[in-house]
Amino acid sequence: MRNYPDIGIQIPDILIPSSEVDLHRWSVIACDQYTSQMDYWDQVKKIVNNHPSTLDLILPEIYLGKPEEEQIVTRTLVKMHEFLDQGILISQKGMILVERETTTGKRFGLLLALDLEKYDFTPGSTSLIRATEATILERLPPRIRIREGAILEIPHIMVLIDDREKSVIEPIKEIRHQLPRLYDFDLMLDSGHISGYLIDSVTAEKKVINSLRSLNKPELFNQKYHPKEPQPNLLFAVGDGNHSLATAKEVWKKKKKELGRNHPLRYALVEVVNVHDDGLVFEPIHRVLFGVQIKIQSEIQEFFKGKIEFQTISSFEELTYRVKNLQSPEQGVGLIEGNHYTLLIIKEPSANIVVASLQQFLDDLMEKSKFNAIDYIHGTDSLREICHKTGNFGFYLPAMDKNELFRTIILDGTLPRKTFSMGEAKDKRFYLECRKIQ
Repeated sequence: MRNYPDIGIQIPDILIPSSEVDLHRWSVIACDQYTSQMDYWDQVKKIVNNHPSTLDLILPEIYLGKPEEEQIVTRTLVKMHEFLDQGILISQKGMILVERETTTGKRFGLLLALDLEKYDFTPGSTSLIRATEATILERLPPRIRIREGAILEIPHIMVLIDDREKSVIEPIKEIRHQLPRLYDFDLMLDSGHISGYLIDSVTAEKKVINSLRSLNKPELFNQKYHPKEPQPNLLFAVGDGNHSLATAKEVWKKKKKELGRNHPLRYALVEVVNVHDDGLVFEPIHRVLFGVQIKIQSEIQEFFKGKIEFQTISSFEELTYRVKNLQSPEQGVGLIEGNHYTLLIIKEPSANIVVASLQQFLDDLMEKSKFNAIDYIHGTDSLREICHKTGNFGFYLPAMDKNELFRTIILDGTLPRKTFSMGEAKDKRFYLECRKIQ
């Protein structure tokens, strides 16, 4: 393992399954996807059957608060030992270039470990590694219980860099066919294809590190972002898996005095992706309320004090078009109840982005206990399916401009929770690689 402390990076020993393992069954989607669609996870179970799989190493969030939760947590810890004892995980020394085919094209990333001492997810943080969205603290305890007892970490964390010149990952992409290929297979349930290449060349590794160091120069930071007042650089912004990285941070804070500062728990395995990657598309994360027994439009009218307009829309397609094309400073949200569609126009928004304006309203409703539960939905198909059920009410949101992400975080701080998604649900990171943390 090699450390580059000035940019918060470790080149770890990464574990991948041996050639005897069926990778199509081994690799499953991030635990925070399809959280209201049990049929998806039932399909995953059928595909996996009794084969070795990362499904046995994670707690899908659809089980949070359910009777099965504790049993699944216990199983994950047992299975980690079993897989290590069976010798099906093989150590690879070096970063891995990940090539992922998605619905929006090919996306490339670098698998490496980040130093949790350089990461702070609290609002107002100016750390080298920062959260992009507010952390939902109540989502951390089950993950903390797993990580505290785990001997492996299996990441779905994707961290972004703002590399407009494409100097870090793209040069490695161009020479990938000269590197050892570690895996190459189709992901389950029409989720695309994935390939991985071992960066076993010290020369190539040094080029990556030097490019990241150049990206981290204070003069470049000031030139790009013009911060209101001097602040430390932001090199890495968490795109997906913020709660997993926050979990790793909390466990490290708790354990570091006992374990010493060089313990593996100090680091977290992540995939680093350039926000300017041509295959990376920001999608919105929609909202659904369950068990609604109130007139939502009346509540909206009262909350926004009449500074809104409702327009009845004839189809879902027209609704999405109108939401996406509403002109600033007005903000648009699509309201969905069964087959009824309404465009909400917020005429005098209190926040710079529409998701923040809406979330203020939803938080107010939550405090008043006006519905049973809320979920954050990736993908329009999932949104429509869920909203067709009686008692469910959906909010369709527009996507955020990915080119403004770093500037927004630096100038305005963290975004509201669940502001954006890096691709549709099926494009999310799949569990595949592991790292020993005990």
